[in-house]
Amino acid sequence: MTTYRYGELTWPQVKEAAEAGKVAVVPVATIEDHGLHLPIDTDVLLCTEVCERAVKSAADRAVLVPPINHGYSPHHMDFPGALTIGADTFIKYCVDVCRSLAHHGFRRILIVNGHGSNTPFVDIVARLTVVETGALVAAVNYWNAPGVHQVAEALRESDIVGGMNHACEFETSIYLALRPDLVDMSKAVRELSHEPTKNYWTDLVGGDGPLVMMEHWSALSQTGVMGDPTKASAEKGVKLLTAAAAGIVELIDEMRARRPAQRKDHH
Repeated sequence: MTTYRYGELTWPQVKEAAEAGKVAVVPVATIEDHGLHLPIDTDVLLCTEVCERAVKSAADRAVLVPPINHGYSPHHMDFPGALTIGADTFIKYCVDVCRSLAHHGFRRILIVNGHGSNTPFVDIVARLTVVETGALVAAVNYWNAPGVHQVAEALRESDIVGGMNHACEFETSIYLALRPDLVDMSKAVRELSHEPTKNYWTDLVGGDGPLVMMEHWSALSQTGVMGDPTKASAEKGVKLLTAAAAGIVELIDEMRARRPAQRKDHH
């Protein structure tokens, strides 16, 4: 095998990778506003780079599928640049990609998501692919990979609730580590448009409360930021990238170790 990148393989090499039981890693993200200081490809770049580093270090047991660049972002359409895919289209597209991988013999597929509002849909994609193909398919947001939260909290200088959410200390740090030439820190601003006294909400300010809701982003943020990117640094970004890639490798190994459960029809 000369490469771990799926798109660079010949078809016999794809067959070989599938027969070897390699995990197919599928990055999924979106294109949307990330404040005045970050490019609109932030989610795609960060997610793909995490997967790239992870699969490169696990090339003997995983392949990196080309990323699905466009996701579900209708709530960001008030900001120029966002490209959104309808929920049904997005789910069907992602299932088709996973179904294709399963058809070619990949029995373990890990969907790695880089955009918060894709989360419920990639969950559904994984579930549908399992039911339709019998392959083992799981989805994870890369920032939820093992070890990432601990590293992020150890590095955090921003607000405990909301400081790491969108175009924030977390994302800006990673982008600075990758492409500092594209980041304009002179335009980075702290913006927390909603600061509840109790942490009831999940998506709105990056908390972990029981309520999930997503309003139009322009109603929540003037610049597209939710958090505090002024606390970002490339040094933090390197540590976050390392932690995220290591966490994805851990999940690749977990996928390989997982044995398929045997179903039993009780009719």
